Order: sequence, then C-alpha cells, then structure tokens
Amino acid sequence: MEQTLRIDRMEQLVGLFGNFDENIRKLEQQYRVTVTAHDSELKFRGEDEADVAAAVRATQGLLTLLSRGEAITDQNLHYVFSLVADGEEGQIAHLTDSDCICVTAAGRPIKPKTLGQKKYIDAIRDNTITIGVGPAGTGKTYLAVAMAVTAFRAKQVNRIILTRPAVEAGEKLGFLPGDLQQKVDPYLRPLYDALFEMLGPENFQRCQERGDIEVAPLAYMRGRTLDDSFIILDEAQNTTSEQMKMFLTRLGFRSKAVVTGDITQIDLPEGKRSGLKEVLTVLRQVDDIATVRFTGRDVVRHRLVQEIIRAYEKHEESRKARHD
Repeated sequence: MEQTLRIDRMEQLVGLFGNFDENIRKLEQQYRVTVTAHDSELKFRGEDEADVAAAVRATQGLLTLLSRGEAITDQNLHYVFSLVADGEEGQIAHLTDSDCICVTAAGRPIKPKTLGQKKYIDAIRDNTITIGVGPAGTGKTYLAVAMAVTAFRAKQVNRIILTRPAVEAGEKLGFLPGDLQQKVDPYLRPLYDALFEMLGPENFQRCQERGDIEVAPLAYMRGRTLDDSFIILDEAQNTTSEQMKMFLTRLGFRSKAVVTGDITQIDLPEGKRSGLKEVLTVLRQVDDIATVRFTGRDVVRHRLVQEIIRAYEKHEESRKARHD
C-alpha cells in the first residue's frame, strides 16, 4: 500500500524530519511504514492500508504545527499520534490558532500545548471561577499562574493570591525547621517557581514586598474578602469541605478564581471527604463556574509520565473490577 503527500515548502520538510531524521523514524515505528522524500513529495509505504492512512494524517497534523511556527518536539509528536488514534487530528488547527498567554522573564512565549489546555485557558477567560481537575504534568497550576500574571500586567486585577492547603504527603509538618511560614514554604514552592519564571526573581520580590503578590497557606484566607484579585487554589484535592466553602466565599468584586487539583492524589486523613470532589457535584449547575477535566493525553512532561499515568489508571480499573 502506498500514498503520496506533497510538501509546499522545503523548510517544512527539514522541520518534519528533525535532527538525524528522528521524527520520521518515530513516525515509521508508530505506524509500521517507511517514508521516503523525493523533491517536494513524501511517499508512505506499508502493508496495512489503515496504518499508511494514519501515518499520512499524522504527517498532515505535524505540517499544520510547522506552518504555524511550532517546532516538532517529542511531546507534540506523540500528542499528534494520540489525536490520530482518536480521529481528532483535525482539531490541531484550533490548537495552533491559540495566541500567546504571556511571555516569561526569559522571553519565552507560553501557549497551550494540548486541546485540553486550550479549553482550560478559554474557560478561565470566560468564567469567574474555573475548576481544573486532572493528573500531574497537565499544566493546571502553571497555566493558571500565567493567566494571573497576564491579568495583573493588564491591570485587570490589583493582586495575585496563590494558596494551597498545607497537608502532609506522608511527612509530618512539625518536624520541619523554622516558624509557621518557613514550615509551609516547601508546600508553596511550585507556586513560587512558576512566578519566578514568569516575572523573574527580582520583579517577583518587589511585587511581594508591595503586597501585589501573596503566596500563603489556605488557613491565611479565613475571614478575608478578596476584591480586585486573581486567586489560585492549588492542590485543592487536599481541602476539606469546610475549607473549600471558606475559600470560595472569599471571592470579592472584580476578582477571578482558579481551583486546581488531582482527585487521584488525596492526602487527607482517612474519613475526611475531599472538598474538591464535593464541589464538582455541588457547583455543577452554577452559572459562571466552569469545570475542565484533563486526561493523561494532556500531560506535557516527559513522555514516560503519560505512560506511568496510563499504567496506574489500568491498575486502578482492574483493582475495581476484582472488587465488584
């Protein structure tokens, strides 16, 4: 079986093949085809018609990324493969239409890398409260911080407030050195890291000293009304029902809130119900509150992270099946 695909620009061919033809080799391995280039044409050969057709569709998706100025990486290469497997490769054009969310202190543009991330960004723009639920590595916190920095730079809000519950993941808070703030700082480190990258350490320090940026444990939110603020609650699966209600009712005028978490990684004591799991049901029908669910396909860390998440999902499904 053979199919031919015409390439409009030779520079696209260079980007498509990659260094030492590594991209094409991965595509050939994925679909059990051989790909050869002659002038401005690519020829796909394979024993199975469906495999050849899938390889062509994947290549067209990659060419769409290249035509919009995106480089082919291992992450988006495998993401295109997953879209082709689900028959959704036509959605790639919507992804490449995404504009830059913000630019880091080092000058790197931040854009959504998956359709799930694009849906998440659109939900944050369009709603007062957005709940992002999904596995680690899907960019829930990072993109929320990027949106907060964008709103702050545009003077849409006066403050950025980032918070998370200080719940031990198998460790004891009391054994950590220092006062309360020093004890909870390790739990807030991912939020600091994201802000450092967006703003630069010096700019972040100035904003924090002026009170424009606050990174604090969830307990510090009690009794406050947060006007003109962009508020992010991270690791929300470790809130109790009472803490979640307390946080959501802090929302003031001209403010926006993002709640993120992974309901498969709850570190609460036995018998305590997760506030995140509950809020997904309680607020399901409330206007101006959006819920975005990420999947393993939205993971933008190392490819092995996707494989690990899928392996755990299969293990959990088989465990439930044995108990039913």
